[in-house]
Amino acid sequence: MEFWSLFMVASMPVLQVLIICLLGSFLASSRIKVLTTEALTNMNKLVFAVFAPALGFAAIVKSVTFKDLLSWWFMTVNLGIIVFVGAFLGWIAVKILRPKNHIKGLIVATCATGNFGYLPLMVVPALCNEKGNPFGDSSTCYTNGLAYVSFSTAIGGIYIWTVSYQLMRKAAMSFETTRLDGILSDKSDEKLDKNEDGSCTDESLLLPSSSFKNDMSVSLTLRSRGTAEMSELYRRFQAIVKETIDPLKEVLLTPPMASLILGLVIGTIPWLKVLLVGDTAILRPVQDSIVLLGNAAIPSVTLILGANLTQGLRKIEVKLSAILAIVLIRYVLLPIIGIGTVLAAAKLGLIPQSPLFQYVMLILFTVPPGMSLGTMAQLFGVGQEECSILLLWSYVVAAFAFTVWSTVFMWILT
Repeated sequence: MEFWSLFMVASMPVLQVLIICLLGSFLASSRIKVLTTEALTNMNKLVFAVFAPALGFAAIVKSVTFKDLLSWWFMTVNLGIIVFVGAFLGWIAVKILRPKNHIKGLIVATCATGNFGYLPLMVVPALCNEKGNPFGDSSTCYTNGLAYVSFSTAIGGIYIWTVSYQLMRKAAMSFETTRLDGILSDKSDEKLDKNEDGSCTDESLLLPSSSFKNDMSVSLTLRSRGTAEMSELYRRFQAIVKETIDPLKEVLLTPPMASLILGLVIGTIPWLKVLLVGDTAILRPVQDSIVLLGNAAIPSVTLILGANLTQGLRKIEVKLSAILAIVLIRYVLLPIIGIGTVLAAAKLGLIPQSPLFQYVMLILFTVPPGMSLGTMAQLFGVGQEECSILLLWSYVVAAFAFTVWSTVFMWILT
């Protein structure tokens, strides 16, 4: 297909997302007040607990086989490249720009993790339903595309809630430590001012100190130093493992992730799959009901996305250099790296030769930052305002950048 024909096909899903986002922003405005904070909270709960799990389960269980699962292993590596290369580029940007301490982790996390789930879930099915899409039959494209995106959502969620979670957590801890140090420093200055009035007398200086007792215990300390150091190393190791495992455990126990895992298990076991999938399946009404619930996920998420992004219009300003750095990394450098990565993997036979699978892998390099960063910022109480404005401008630029790169990817693959 010609480039401009592909551009028109690629622009339609993005325009649909923008229109529904604008509707969400309108409904969340101060005049309309339909999507209030309480309404958004309830919608988020429904999407998180019902709609998103149903969508992921329905797509995975219908189209995934054990053979497919083995052939998709590079998706995990692909997402790892996006996250760690993005984090490295974000770290370089932080070193150059030197922003305020409390948003350093936010900038790195924004560059590292993208919207690996909901945005592809919106775009890929809509693209498959477009006439003239380069991926063949609309029905097959829709089913397979949803399966690819659902699988990437599962893996991407693990990266987001481990890597980004730790980045945001450490930034919050660093900010809190700095704040407490400032408070303690002020109190120390007050005590010194009080002592300067002569309360520290010669007699007090002549009183025995605890240094003599400390000297007497030196030999005992030296003997136990080796054991103490080993205990300290073990405690640190335990803390690191706990900090890594706890977020991962939380992710695996969430409804969307649990449904994807259940879908993978049922989809890869033939005798379980035939109970749900197919015209003669005994539990077909159950599967149809799950599909019906899942259909509500994409419009609901898009409305929430539009409503949440309006927060960026009411918040404090962020330096233009930080916004430009994130735009450069997410929409220029990462897509170029993605083209090299996916084409090399295809040439080496590491991924399926399906153009749709390769397209899904490529667009993951181009998606804007994940909305879950806003949740993390609220959770740790650091950088909420800055997070809103960064997400707002990232998604504004994504409306054009995602369309252009999507067109380029389809042109390369076809």
